[in-house]
Amino acid sequence: MFLLKLVLRNAFRHRLRTFLTVTGLAVAVLAYGMLQTVVDAWYAGAAAASATRLVTRSAISLAVWLPASYEARIRGMEGVKRVARSNWFGGVYQEPKNFFPQFAVSDNYLDLYPEFVLTEAERAAWLRDRKGCLVGRQLADKFGFKVGDVLPIRGTIYPGTWEFVIRGVFDGAEPGKVTNHLLFHWDYLNETMRKAKRRADAVGVYIVGIDDIDSAAAIAVNIDAEFRNSLAETLTESEQAFQLGFVAMSDQIIAAIRIVSYVVILIILAVMANTMAMSARERTSEYATLKAIGFGPRFLALLILGESLLICALGGALGMALTLPAAAFFKTVAAIFPIFAVSGGTLLAQAACALAVALTAAIVPAARAARVRIVDGLRAIA
Repeated sequence: MFLLKLVLRNAFRHRLRTFLTVTGLAVAVLAYGMLQTVVDAWYAGAAAASATRLVTRSAISLAVWLPASYEARIRGMEGVKRVARSNWFGGVYQEPKNFFPQFAVSDNYLDLYPEFVLTEAERAAWLRDRKGCLVGRQLADKFGFKVGDVLPIRGTIYPGTWEFVIRGVFDGAEPGKVTNHLLFHWDYLNETMRKAKRRADAVGVYIVGIDDIDSAAAIAVNIDAEFRNSLAETLTESEQAFQLGFVAMSDQIIAAIRIVSYVVILIILAVMANTMAMSARERTSEYATLKAIGFGPRFLALLILGESLLICALGGALGMALTLPAAAFFKTVAAIFPIFAVSGGTLLAQAACALAVALTAAIVPAARAARVRIVDGLRAIA
């Protein structure tokens, strides 16, 4: 109890210094948490990928289409349950800044994605309407879309202005599921391209549903072997690997964000170490007095460590408490990532960083206080 009282008094003896240190710690922990949440958001798509889905694309590049005739051959392979077509559309809604993912998909596409929840009535309405489309809940909330609206999408890969009618709004089976995209009929896209005599019967990727997760690698090898030495060789990989391929394009950006987050912690560590060093230096005579009346080196070390832990606990707790509302505000204002939520792992990492700063900053001052000689300490002038 006596030790705790001394820790509290020492921590708040210089209130302005303590306030500024706690504020700096809170800002650093907040910044670290936000930067780590950005990294998590970058990997959200890959994290949500299913192990029961494979993606077959051109072995050359995603920009190279595969023949539509491949679907029947893939579907006939052992272990394959379903095959769906998907083409990236790449259009723009009203203004260039209003960009969101759009996919031309086959009618059985949703059978492979049970995590997208849609009413039977809406799905039936979509299947009946050649120009019908489905939009995700996040996308609908962002732009205020509702069933029955007509969406004019200006194509970039596929030129012209395309009009789609919203026939349904799908939700994610789980809160963390990304639903910021639009789906429409691949057949409608293909028929239009055939009339224009451009890129007909071309598929961007095939989504392959499998029965046995353990056979995923073997099935992927068999699919690629089927089309080896053809004019359009394939590359089949897990959905997660496919998603990570896009993330890999931003590896340098992600690495920079990670480095900045660690630099923030190192800076606040230097600030905290300086604070503890100043506090210990000012109290050298007090530590010598405590030694003179019988308190040992261990007690002095615990006194300094306790002060460091208390200050870092206050700053860390404040920073962690501010992270959740800050992330919610960032998602509302910036709307860059469809999923931008602070994970439990990020909160644990923030707490670990605060603890590491507290322990590291206290090591040198605690060691010096424990070794101080009584005579030298009493002569010391802060």
